[in-house]
Amino acid sequence: MTEFKNRVFGCAIVKAINSNYNADFSGQPRTLPNGTIYATDKAYKYTVKNYLKDVYSDDKVFYFKSLNENLNPLSLDETYSRLFGEYPKGTGKEKDKIVKMSVAKNLLSCIDIRLFGATFAGATNISLHGPIQVNHGVNVWKENNIFTEQITSPFSNKADDPEAEKGMTTIGRQSRLEEGHYLHHFSINPQNLCDITELAGEGADKLSSDDIEKLKEAMRRGVTWYDSASKAGCENEMLVWIQLNEGSKNVLPNFTTLISLKQEKKDGKCVYDFAKLKAELEKISSDIERIEIYYNKQTVAIENLPDNTTENDI
Repeated sequence: MTEFKNRVFGCAIVKAINSNYNADFSGQPRTLPNGTIYATDKAYKYTVKNYLKDVYSDDKVFYFKSLNENLNPLSLDETYSRLFGEYPKGTGKEKDKIVKMSVAKNLLSCIDIRLFGATFAGATNISLHGPIQVNHGVNVWKENNIFTEQITSPFSNKADDPEAEKGMTTIGRQSRLEEGHYLHHFSINPQNLCDITELAGEGADKLSSDDIEKLKEAMRRGVTWYDSASKAGCENEMLVWIQLNEGSKNVLPNFTTLISLKQEKKDGKCVYDFAKLKAELEKISSDIERIEIYYNKQTVAIENLPDNTTENDI
C-alpha cells in the first residue's frame, strides 16, 4: 500500500438550515463571546469517523462509542481488549518498551488513529500526534439567528407521584440556528506520525494513499450521511483540497481568512469568493501538486476560482 507523504491544506464547509449542527450542554448552538456561531472540531471529526465506520466496516475505528451487553459504554481498556485481545506482556528490562511497541502497532491499525492521532491513557500511556488537524468551524454567514421552540412528550410529567400534576405531560424545548455556514480549516502533515511508527517498529501501518481517499470521501459526505433529529438540515456544502508537492515546506494561512461568503445570495445560491486564496496560491504555484474543490453546484456559486482547479460535485 502506497504511503502518503504530501502535505495538504484546505477547508470543509457545513451548511445548517433550521438545525443544530453542534449544541452546547444547554442544547443551544455554540456561540463565541461576540455572538458568532461556531462548532468544535470534535463535531466534524465525529461525522467523519461515523461515515468510515458505516461505509468501510472492514477498517477498525477505535475512538467511537461502543456498548457492552448491559448497554453501558466500554472503557478505553475494554475497547482495546475488544479489538485486539488482552494487553501484551513484556519481560525483562525492556518490558515497558515491548508493551508500548505492541500497543502502538495495534493502535496504528485503526484508520481513525492513523488520521487524527490519539492520546491513549490505558494500561500504558501513548501519545500519537495525528497528521490531520481540524480547526473549529466558524459561521461565515452574516446572521447568527437562533430560535427556540417548546415541545411536549406523550408521557406524564410525574408518573411516580399520583398526586402531582397527574394530567400534565412533560414539556421541553429545542433550539435551532436559522441558517449557518460553518468553515472548518484543516491541514495534513504525514510527518506527524513518524516518531510513533518508528517506535512501533517494522510492520506498523503508516498513513496511506488509500486512507486519504477514504478521508476525502468522508470529509465531503459525512455530515450529510449522519442524520438525527437535531442535525436534520445539516449537510456538507464544500471541500477545498490543496495538495502540495512532496517535500514542500510551504504553509498556508487559515482558510477562514482566505475564503469569504458574500452576504447576498445570487439566484438563491450562496456565493463564495476565492480571490484571497487565489492570490495566496499564486505565490507558491510551483509547489502545488493539485487543487480540488468539491461543492454542491445546485446551491453554491464560486467566484475567482484559482487556476488549474479541478471542480467536482460533492
